[in-house]
Amino acid sequence: MNTLIYLIPVALSLGGLGLVAFLWALKSGQYEDLDGASWRILDDGDREGDSSQASCLAKINLPKPTEG
Repeated sequence: MNTLIYLIPVALSLGGLGLVAFLWALKSGQYEDLDGASWRILDDGDREGDSSQASCLAKINLPKPTEG
C-alpha cells in the first residue's frame, strides 16, 4: 500500500509529461507534412549540388556484378 503512494504520482507525472510533449509537437508543426517524409525516403537525390551519400555513391564507377 505504501508503494502506491509513490507510484501513482510518478505515473501521473509521466503521463502529464507525455501529454506536454505531444502538445508541443502539435504546436511546432511536427505533424504538418506527413506525405513529405514518405516521398523523401523514395527520392534518389540525383539533383545537381546534392551532397547526400546516395548521390556521392552514384558518382563512383564500380564494376557491375557478374551473374553466376
